[in-house]
Order: sequence, then structure tokens, then C-alpha cells
Amino acid sequence: MPKVQRRTVDLSAYPDLVVVYLGLRVNAWTGLKTLFGLGPKIAKAIKDQPDGLLRHEDLVFSLFPPHVGMRQYWRDFESLERWARSDPHRQWWLAFLKNSGGTGFWHESYFMQGGMEAIYDDVPSDIGFLAFAPQREARGKMYSARNRMQKKDATHTPSPVAENDYYQE
Repeated sequence: MPKVQRRTVDLSAYPDLVVVYLGLRVNAWTGLKTLFGLGPKIAKAIKDQPDGLLRHEDLVFSLFPPHVGMRQYWRDFESLERWARSDPHRQWWLAFLKNSGGTGFWHESYFMQGGMEAIYDDVPSDIGFLAFAPQREARGKMYSARNRMQKKDATHTPSPVAENDYYQE
């Protein structure tokens, strides 16, 4: 009887590896336009091979409601943060924060050196960590991924939208 081929990986060359799952859920019919509008932009950004991105994989979480996403492997948090806070991602994020376009966005990050963090914006149902962990408003130490991970490095790139500006009434 043939045996199952089992393989594993040696991640010792990636001590600062970050795996991030991202999702975009359609909350209203207008969200389909947002979803289909972002697809080609994301594909181009990945084709441009951002520094530090080791792998990108597209995922489908559900068809009803449409909920798609991606899994990305980054060399380190600094590479991921630098890309997320630069154009074109910075522009996408600024536009989303002004108007989610009938969608909800979330990400969950897992760090080789330990720790996890997540954000859920306009996500109407409890998914992922939201389904079992205490929920908090994204303010103060919970506002940015860097703060949620308690990373204090002075070399970080400033957030596209400062917390005080975002919550300004």
C-alpha cells in the first residue's frame, strides 16, 4: 500500500516571518463594484513584487455573501508595514476609510516570533478572532497593527491616517 507523501519546511531562514490573511466581504450590492474594481489593482501591486513579499495566494471564503481574500507571507513586519503605508496601498486604505463602498475589510496577522493581531472594519458578523475574543474599539493602543503588536521600533512608517484625525468629529 502506498504511503502518504509527507513534507515539511525549514523556516530557520525566516526568523521574522509574518503571515497575514486579508478579507473583503460584500455587505451590499454596491460592494460588488468595489470588489471587482480592486481585483486588477491588487493583481498589479503583487506583480510589481513589493520588497519583502515572499508569497501571495488568492482565497475564496464564501460565495454567498461574496467574501474573498488573500494570504501573504512577508519577510518581516517592517516590510509589510512599509508597503501597507505607501502608495498604492495607502491610497486604497484612505479611500476605504472614507467610504467602504458596501464592503467590509479585515486582516489577521501571525508572527513567527510570537503574537497575533487583527482588525475588522465594517464586518457585520463575528468572524475569526471576533467570534471568541473580547472585542475592543480600534483606539489608543488598539488603533494600529504596530501598536497592537507592541512594536516600539523608531523606524516605522507613519500611519496614513493619524488616530486623532480619523476620530475627529
